[in-house]
Amino acid sequence: MNSFLSKVAYVRQIGALDHALTIFRSPEYMPRTLFGGLFVTSERHYRSMPTHGIGKYKHLLPKDGPKKRKDKHQMKAIKATTGTEYGTLNVIVSGYDMILVEHYAQYIHNLCNRFNVKVDESYALPTKTTEIMIMQDQSTKMFVDAILKTHERVVQMRQLNATFCPILLEVLLKNQPEGVQLSIKEHTEADYQARFKARPELAGLMAKMS
Repeated sequence: MNSFLSKVAYVRQIGALDHALTIFRSPEYMPRTLFGGLFVTSERHYRSMPTHGIGKYKHLLPKDGPKKRKDKHQMKAIKATTGTEYGTLNVIVSGYDMILVEHYAQYIHNLCNRFNVKVDESYALPTKTTEIMIMQDQSTKMFVDAILKTHERVVQMRQLNATFCPILLEVLLKNQPEGVQLSIKEHTEADYQARFKARPELAGLMAKMS
């Protein structure tokens, strides 16, 4: 009888070992590591599970109202010059190389921010194109030899201290790259209108309508 019970126990142990081996060899089994007495598994079940909208937050945000029509861009009020401060000044950077002009304008803007000089705007003016004509020898016909494009950037300052202005100009002139022109003038309404390209055909149509 005892021998029979021992054989049954042996068969059960073999069955348990076979079951453990099948679990170990299954692809669902992942290796686990023991850290501080705790078993840590690298298995990530959520990769095969549906998200059910996790991470979507747009429905939680308030709905935007109807979009308003943008108003026409209006000119800002020009600051008047006082005894200690300049009003609105335009620092104009121009040249044929757009990269040099753009980088020098950025340098001026960053320098003003570093010295707490108020900058109203920093914008680009329409590119001007100049054609260079050449006349051949013993001929009256002219042909285009080169086309030059002048790029302009404007950094508009406001309330610049009269004592600090010469120091700022000296720094700008010492760091002025070759082939780039620098000029400073007071801002006027004509300078504001120069920012926009002229459309003579539109002006003619509006004149006919009026």
